[in-house]
Amino acid sequence: MNLALWLQRSGLSHPAQPACAIGTRVVASYGQLAKRAAQLAGALRERLRLAPGERVAIVAKNSPYYLEILCGIWHAGLAAVPTNAKLHGSELGYILEHSGTRVCFASPGLDAEIAPHAPKNLEHLIAIGSAGYEQLFTADAAALTPRTGDDLAWLFYTSGTTGKPKGAMLTHRNLLCASHAYATEVDTVAPGDAILHAAPMSHGSGLYIMQYVARLGVQVTPESGSFEPKEIFALFDAWPRTSMFAAPTMIKRLVDSNADCKVENIRTLIWGGAPMYVEDALTALDRFGPRLAQIYGQGEAPMTITTLSKEDIFDRGHPRWRERLGSAGKPYACVEVMVADSEDRPVKQGEPGEVLVRGDVIMTGYWQNEEASAASLRGGWLHTGDVGIFDDEGYLHLKDRSKDLIISGGSNIYPREVEEVLLTHGKVREVSVIGRPDREWGEVVVAYVVGDTNAAELDALCLARIARFKRPKDYVFVDALPKNNYGKILKRELRAMDAARG
Repeated sequence: MNLALWLQRSGLSHPAQPACAIGTRVVASYGQLAKRAAQLAGALRERLRLAPGERVAIVAKNSPYYLEILCGIWHAGLAAVPTNAKLHGSELGYILEHSGTRVCFASPGLDAEIAPHAPKNLEHLIAIGSAGYEQLFTADAAALTPRTGDDLAWLFYTSGTTGKPKGAMLTHRNLLCASHAYATEVDTVAPGDAILHAAPMSHGSGLYIMQYVARLGVQVTPESGSFEPKEIFALFDAWPRTSMFAAPTMIKRLVDSNADCKVENIRTLIWGGAPMYVEDALTALDRFGPRLAQIYGQGEAPMTITTLSKEDIFDRGHPRWRERLGSAGKPYACVEVMVADSEDRPVKQGEPGEVLVRGDVIMTGYWQNEEASAASLRGGWLHTGDVGIFDDEGYLHLKDRSKDLIISGGSNIYPREVEEVLLTHGKVREVSVIGRPDREWGEVVVAYVVGDTNAAELDALCLARIARFKRPKDYVFVDALPKNNYGKILKRELRAMDAARG
């Protein structure tokens, strides 16, 4: 089934229903959006001579254009390659070459960033909103190209924190299943409900587009094109029953903002991309009330491994409420999740192991990388690389990425456990814990801290809360922690910084 059918259906049944907005202004109805997607599909097939299954890249900042391009690509039977607009031109060039992309749509200015690095296979680099772009919409509307559930829909390139990024192949079935999972287990969408795209539409926020199309929701992008808490709060006021996907750092910025907001207009704030520390979740809960939900997923299992519901997060009366708040929640109904040992055998409940997942949301493999595909999907399970534990109520507790585990003197130490303790100090704003190579112990624990405190205070806090062998042997105070474009702390860069310090 072609996902673009959802837009076609909405455009036919409710052509006047608002579909897209910039700030407070509606800029397209469902009838208009469906027509433009079909016209773009006609241009891609007839004028640019693309055959079903070929890839079309989108290198763009958040805007309503994203929807008509994405749906136009699918309408034509093509596969989308939504790409992080903040990447360097050389990184974008690699993705365009590796994916074999012949056509790329780019935001104004980003086309100039790409051009010097454009591979030979790229035939058309089109600036979104330009005269050449609008000319494409003079084409005759194309009929919807049939697709099967196994056909490629979205080529999702990983962040590439180690080596070159890999393209996770997500099919129409993968995205359909993920969309239904969101609508049934995270956030029910009703006609007229809005989603605020403040996080990149090339990644997490964009993966929530289609369930709003199916349910006649409104896709809202900020006027500024960036994440500014004051503007975000104003848009919540302008669009009652709005939801937003955000990284934990974005939620934290909203909590810390002194801007006014009618919290009753917020339907759901969904965080994902990284765990939120319990102390940060508590302050967010105090600010926003029962409007928080958490999801855990990866590009290879888009947004859909486990979820912690709004009800669980707000259930303060539960005897294990705080413990649950530190978990990643329960597996979605559409997946199986197993915690396994190094031989892919399930471990006993309460024991740590690698998180493995299987189900209809899991990618079919990595584009043109059979070796990595076989390793990641061996035995029919996606190997996430994350370490987790299932408690006796079926909630998954993530410890760390397996590569971030610290082994000191033969004992396993999970950085997040130490970070959670350090963040209870009132003057610690951010912290990240890494292992430092040590001749005697193998590794020792080192904490990089953003805050106005000192090592003695933090040492006393750790000694009062966790085992002595887990406490940091060194505290390094910094102005900021290295992060990627989505707000994730880059421990790999921290380790490099630490090595450079000698």
